[in-house]
Amino acid sequence: MSTIVGVKRNKLAAPSATAKTTRRRRASAAPGALARNALTRYQAAFHEWEAVVAYSPRTIEAQRHAIGRFIAWCDERGLSKPQDITRPILERYQRHVYHHRKANGQPLTVSAQLGLILPLQAWFKWLTKHNHILYNPAADLDLPTRPKALPKGLLSIAQIEDVLNGCDVTKPEGLRMRAMLEVLYSTGIRRFELAGVKLFDVDVERGALMVRQGKGAKDRLVPLGDRACAWVDKYLREIRPELATGVDDYRLFVDDDGRGFTPERIGDQVKRQLVAAGIEHPGSCHLFRVACATHMLENGADIRFIQSLLGHAKLDTTQIYTLVSLAKLKEVHNATHPARLHRPADANTAPPSRDHAPTDTEGATDARDLFLAALQREKDDAADQGAQADAKSVAADALRRR
Repeated sequence: MSTIVGVKRNKLAAPSATAKTTRRRRASAAPGALARNALTRYQAAFHEWEAVVAYSPRTIEAQRHAIGRFIAWCDERGLSKPQDITRPILERYQRHVYHHRKANGQPLTVSAQLGLILPLQAWFKWLTKHNHILYNPAADLDLPTRPKALPKGLLSIAQIEDVLNGCDVTKPEGLRMRAMLEVLYSTGIRRFELAGVKLFDVDVERGALMVRQGKGAKDRLVPLGDRACAWVDKYLREIRPELATGVDDYRLFVDDDGRGFTPERIGDQVKRQLVAAGIEHPGSCHLFRVACATHMLENGADIRFIQSLLGHAKLDTTQIYTLVSLAKLKEVHNATHPARLHRPADANTAPPSRDHAPTDTEGATDARDLFLAALQREKDDAADQGAQADAKSVAADALRRR
């Protein structure tokens, strides 16, 4: 019965995913409407070259969307050839992107703006390299600096446990969700990487998970915690055999129809679980990735290991997580800041009284007083010796007179 309810729920959720896809297609130009524009043919040749030289399909799709928006903007202004595009034209389009507003009235973030401009630089570089145009008009564009923003949300260990314990493991969909969340929290993998995990990529006996063709088309082997292995093993033994169909593609996590989860479906499922636990932070799967890295750093994990676990190409990317890890910083702050509530007592000295709080300059003042007193004693001794010498000279004069 629960499986049937899950199927109905997933079928009801499907139109929302379709609506998202429709909105994305409306944002870019329809291929049929721009078929007469010569820029479209150059775009197709560029993406074909990218596929030949083994660019990631995700990269090609993102660039196809960005270049398609630019071609639609050019077609509205009668620009149909690469030779028509100059640097002033690109700067005008850059201002258009800057002033664009989303459906909620908010402007595009700097990262979103760069996502629409950088593919144009790659495209015009290819056009110049293959002698379709004489010079690259996008070579010297002044681009905005990408901000070094911190992760938007950081879940505590207690919040993570609340989300995990909120899964109703007595139902098939609840047990499957618990296994998915355990894998996300234990490994810190991305949602599209989780969607691509196959049955043979998981080794519950060794506690390992193989991420194939992750970001940057790179494979990596990551550890899978004992608790995550236990839940994945339970899911594989009790739930997945009932969901698998004759067209099984060996995905680790499949929906109620036996099909592999898409990254968008995984994000929606995780977001629903977060909201049910009372967590309103923006994001879904990425929150578990941030929590995994931050909690391990706070417990003493080396940042190089975190870099390997998350699959970062540069250490600078991993160091962002050190900025949200406050455990060590708070420890140093509490021990060194003068406005702390409790001061550590010295075992060799008595605690200061309330009437008198010792300062750092008292030691120097005492030493100075002792030094001045010594000088005064030397001066007094010299005066006494002088007086004795004067008395002796007076006595000697008196004897000579006699």
